[in-house]
Amino acid sequence: MPTDRAPSELSVGQVARRAGVPVSTLHFYEAQGLIQSHRTTGNQRRFPRSVLRVIAIIRVGQQTGVPLAQIKARLEKLPRERPVTLAEWAALATDWRAELDERITLLTRLRDQLTGCIGCGCLSTADCPLRNPGDAAAEEGPGARLFRTSSRGKESRAGRP
Repeated sequence: MPTDRAPSELSVGQVARRAGVPVSTLHFYEAQGLIQSHRTTGNQRRFPRSVLRVIAIIRVGQQTGVPLAQIKARLEKLPRERPVTLAEWAALATDWRAELDERITLLTRLRDQLTGCIGCGCLSTADCPLRNPGDAAAEEGPGARLFRTSSRGKESRAGRP
């Protein structure tokens, strides 16, 4: 008797088609510990349907430049043995929000101020609103400065906390 219920588990091919990714991508995600499957008695991979939501998060994260290591760190907070509840997804979103907001702020700043970088040539000049607003690097003396973004959204010098 046919049923209208969707299967609770999907083959690797079914997941690849539904998620819009090659099978090799699923194998890579699994090898990286981002998703997991189990093997049938016939040694075929089977994934829970809930893996589709996880793959969607991974793909969107990748498309926006979030490193896989950061995505993995967030996903490791979710249960693997059962589908994620609405409350667990909300907790993940809340936990990840500040980091994503920081990324959005930095990308917006880059987009809005990139035109002013043409011809700048040096991050320690007074005219670099992106990485050296107000020529703050000049306070540290002459020479080149390497800037990076900390996890808190503040500029810090390489090698210093």
